[in-house]
Amino acid sequence: MAEAPTDKFSAGEQGLGYIYQPRLALLHLLQLPEDTAVLLEKDDDLDFVDGDGRKSLASLKHKASGDRLTDLSTDFWKSVNIWLVRYKNNGRAASNLRFLLLTTATVSANSFLSRLLPNHTATVADATALPAFADAALAGSTSKTIAPITAAFDELSEAEKQDFLERILILDGSPRIDDIPAIIKDKHMRSVRREHREFVFGRLEGWWTDAIIKHLTGSRPDGIFGYEVSDKLSGFAEEYKADNLPITFRGKLPADEIDTDADPRMFVAQLRQIGISSNRIRSAILDYYRAFEQRSAWARENLLVSGEVEEYEDRLADEWNRYKDVAFEKLKDDSAEEALREAGATLYNWAEFETGKIESLRIRARVTEPYVLRGSFHILADATPEPRVYWHPRFLDRLSGVLGVTP
Repeated sequence: MAEAPTDKFSAGEQGLGYIYQPRLALLHLLQLPEDTAVLLEKDDDLDFVDGDGRKSLASLKHKASGDRLTDLSTDFWKSVNIWLVRYKNNGRAASNLRFLLLTTATVSANSFLSRLLPNHTATVADATALPAFADAALAGSTSKTIAPITAAFDELSEAEKQDFLERILILDGSPRIDDIPAIIKDKHMRSVRREHREFVFGRLEGWWTDAIIKHLTGSRPDGIFGYEVSDKLSGFAEEYKADNLPITFRGKLPADEIDTDADPRMFVAQLRQIGISSNRIRSAILDYYRAFEQRSAWARENLLVSGEVEEYEDRLADEWNRYKDVAFEKLKDDSAEEALREAGATLYNWAEFETGKIESLRIRARVTEPYVLRGSFHILADATPEPRVYWHPRFLDRLSGVLGVTP
């Protein structure tokens, strides 16, 4: 990680903390039972609620490299201040709360906080001595920040102090923000081929960010469950199997506004020739955009086999040619324009609504997203110098005039 900025007005570290919170939440949710839910900014930075309703409140600290926790570290005692309030409000010793401090810093070996680490081997004497260690540390503080925390802690009885401190677990040396993606990919994506893990992680984190936003804005107040993460990760992984491809442009819109009347592209001109309505032309433009961008994304991720798109287009063009002969079979050289348009509309309707039922016309067996197939027909209809598919029976004869080109 780059060095922290020295400008005293910089908010870089604070900004890292905000990003660290959801990213670390994702990592821990992957490590916990699937019936665990996580909530952000409720009773603490993170609240983990297990299937039996037990809650663990987690404070997160993303510190500079080399930072250490000592007896009077404000990171610890500020977290204690929050936890004391929750502890008292939830019935003290009768509450079902646990408290976590997740910090990238490490606990000093000579600090009593080392007794709150998960790998500390506690004796009976250590456990009963916890309140005494805490009291001694607080008594040695002259900090105005810690003083009110000392007063709040002293409101507890000795038994409650011991109970409270025994509920605290410090997970020091927690992963830094830029280490988390590699940990998730290496330990939780082993069912995903290594060359695809980066893309699957990007998809997962994108979904996770959206879920976090919905949670924080109140549209999903109950938090996010571990099984949701598992389901999403499994679903994304399935899209990268040999008989499938990821679908990432569903619902996406082009940056420029769609103008069905002024769009000069050949595939749009073709639709005007057979009298397709403006609304359907708009849908066609969207299908073209999504299919084109989806193909580009697949190519960037090296998901396509050499020649795969070309072979796919050949299949579509061949099937189109077969149905074209059926749709145009009864036309004559002197057929009226209305009959020509009707035959073209029949052919186009087949391509738009019927071809999706033909399994052999999928680019891969499990790629069933309609815009892939529909948009591919429009890409073929937009090919230059001559379209590989067309709808109006006389379109090729009228091509120069339709496009305003002098032959």
